[in-house]
Formats: sequence, structure tokens, C-alpha cells
Amino acid sequence: MTLRVRLALLYTTLLGVVLLVFGVTVYGLVSVILIDQIDETLSQTWSEIYNNITIVQGRDRTAITLPSMDFSANMYVQAWSPDNRLLATNTGVFDRPLDSGGLQSPTPVYRTVFNQDRHLRVVTVPLFLSDRLVSTIQIATSLNAVDTTRNTLVIVLVLGSTGSMLVAGLAGWLSTRRAMAPLQAVTETALQITRADDLSRRILYQGQPDDEVGQLIHAFNQTLARLENLFNTQRRFLADVGHELRTPLTVIRGNVDLMRRMGYTDEESLESIENEVDRLTRLVGDLLLLAQAESGKIPLDMRVVELDTLLFEVMQQMRVLAGDRLQLRLGEIDQVLVCGDRDRLKQVLVNLVSNAVNYTPSGGQVVVGVGKAGEQARLTVSDTGPGIPAEDLPHVFERFYRGEKSRTRSRDRKGFGLGLSIAYWIVRNHDGRIEVDSQEGHGTTFCVWLPLAGDQCSES
Repeated sequence: MTLRVRLALLYTTLLGVVLLVFGVTVYGLVSVILIDQIDETLSQTWSEIYNNITIVQGRDRTAITLPSMDFSANMYVQAWSPDNRLLATNTGVFDRPLDSGGLQSPTPVYRTVFNQDRHLRVVTVPLFLSDRLVSTIQIATSLNAVDTTRNTLVIVLVLGSTGSMLVAGLAGWLSTRRAMAPLQAVTETALQITRADDLSRRILYQGQPDDEVGQLIHAFNQTLARLENLFNTQRRFLADVGHELRTPLTVIRGNVDLMRRMGYTDEESLESIENEVDRLTRLVGDLLLLAQAESGKIPLDMRVVELDTLLFEVMQQMRVLAGDRLQLRLGEIDQVLVCGDRDRLKQVLVNLVSNAVNYTPSGGQVVVGVGKAGEQARLTVSDTGPGIPAEDLPHVFERFYRGEKSRTRSRDRKGFGLGLSIAYWIVRNHDGRIEVDSQEGHGTTFCVWLPLAGDQCSES
């Protein structure tokens, strides 16, 4: 059973329940009102009889004469003695009490009975004279009109409810068909995407964007956009990995072919092969580390780390890389303690400083500093390089990004474009953040924010 059919049936069923409750309520109220009107008529008739009845008490019996009243054709009156003898009546239709069960009641009582296949409403009133029961008066009227009215009302309610449910079912079917049309479009689009592998397709919705269907389609389009971006990223990743692997493999194959033609091992060729193997090992290691970082499963040995001391160590190593080509100096320096993995944080510093050294031209300078800002540690690495174009800034932390358009990479630089991606995920796994500020032609500044060490962090 389709969702459209289920919704139409649900609407129809709910309406049927509402109409049933409404019909029962209306039927009950009409019945109560009609019976109350009948009881009022019986009460008025009894009052007139009581005011005009004639009672003659004899030694052996009591004689009762009913007043001469204009009783309607459906009004019946009987007077019974305490020993159940009929004393008087205005009709010869009934030779038995109008309501046998009510004769014994010591108080006035209204009852609905069937007598000789006639539906009657009967009031039974004991008649006392000097505190002595002398007679019991029963007044009855036919309920044929009431029954006819109620039967007609039942027919009207049943026919009206049935018609309303049919109309509601048809309206529900048509409305749900219209409401479900966008969902059908979602299904067809998903099937087309599956068949054509085209994640660029989007679903157009003409209705209100903030209703439930509009929100669903918006979420679906966002999912498609993310999937498209992930697949495009995967394609670029595979292409970049293939490009990075091709160069060292080509060098290795070339040197092997050279040694095979020469017939002996060449030390220079072996050194070249060893360098390319080391290059491949670093690439694989960086990729594995990045995969662990992105999955949140990077192993971290969290201890108290003196960030200023760690910075001095990195500066000593990077001065060898900078040489006399540029100036590498300390800027702001403060004693800062953070909770983190010392080796991973050092890897972040090495990546940032080495990038700054590599992309800063001769005669420039790289300034590194560490300090505090509130409850966070702030590490900055600034260079006077060519800067990063504004259109490249959102991509600097992507895998294999190098920004060759402005930050020219020389042949002797051995990076793979993974350093900033690794640094980004290491910092994220330390509950920190990394920011970049750059203007083309005015240098670049990377800023790393890390929480200061708390009492819960163990000492190193």
C-alpha cells in the first residue's frame, strides 16, 4: 500500500471518527430534548387532571371521575386502585396498566415502555388523600413522532457522514497526490543520479521553502552538494597521489634500467633510488597520518608541554634550513603550558616554519612567536613571502595544495602539499584551531590557538 493511499485512508478514518462522535452527540442531545418536551407535556397534563379530578370515597371503594379534558389522540390516562383495579380511563385501547413496573413506585416516576407494540412515555403519580394512597394515576403518550424524528436524524447523519467521508477521501487523495509530487521528484532524481552517476543534478521546488517538503528537498540538495564535493575531492586526491607517485617511480625505473644496461651497480643511481624510496615512504606516512587525523583516531600522548621550549627546538632545526638565505627570528615569546602530544605539536611547528622558510624569497624574514590570549595559547608564524591570493585562501588546508600560482615551488623542495592538512587536523584533535591571514605581495601569517594546560593534564 502506497504512502498516498495510507494518508488518504488515515484522513478518511479520522474524519469518520469525528463524524461518529458528532453524530452520537447530536443524536443523544436531540433525544434528550424531545423526551424532555414529552415529559413537560405529561407534567402539564397531570397538573390539569389533579386540579379537576373528582374523588368520591365510599365505605367499600373509592370512585374517581376523570375531568372532561380535550386529550389528544395519543394521550392515554388511567386511574388504578391500590389493589390494582382500574378505576377510570379515557381510552379503551389498553386493558392493562400503561406501565406495570411503575405502579409500585411511591413517588412520581417517568418511564419509557413498550405496551401492546406501542412505544410509550409514561408518568406514574401516586394520589394521596389524608396521607392515604387512594389511587395511582398513569398518563402516557405515544413516542411515534419522537421515533420518527430520531430515525430520520440517523438516516441524515449516516448519509451525511458517508458522503463527507467519500468527499474527504477523494480530497485527501488529490491533496496528498499534489503534496507527494515533490517527493516523487526526489525519488526520480535519486534514481537518475544512480543510473547516470551525475551528482550535479538538483531538485527544483516551487512551493514554500520553509515547509516540511521544502526543508526535505533543501536537505537532499545539500547532501547532493556534499557528496559531489566529496567525490570531486576524491578524484583530485587520486590524481594528486598518482602525480606524486609517478615522479619517484619514474626515477627509480630509469635508474634500474640504466644499471641493467650498464651491467653493474652505480653508486649514484643507488643513492637516487634510495632518495626516491625515502620520498615515497614519507608520502605514505603522511597519508596514513592524515587518514588517522581525519577519522579522529590519531594516537595522542597527552601531557603538559612547554610550548616555548618546543619552539626553541624547532627554531634550532629550521635555522639549518634557512641558512644565510633569509632571517629567522623570534618575535613575542612567553612561557606557555599546553596539554598535548609533544611530537605532534612539534610536527605542526615544523610544518608551519618550514613552509614559511620555503616560500620566503632570499633576503626576507620569518618571525615566530608564542604567547597567551585569555585561556588560550597563541602561536604565530609570519613570513614576508609573496602571500596567498584571496581565491586560494579557503583551500590552503586541503590535501596536496601548494598554491603554485603565487608561491612558486622550486625543484629542490620535497613537500607533497600535505603539511598544512596534517597540521590542521593535529590542531583540531587538540581542541584548537588554526587560522591564516595573507595578502598577495604582503606575506602570510599562520596563527595556532590551543587551550592552556589544566589540572587534568598529566606531567611529562
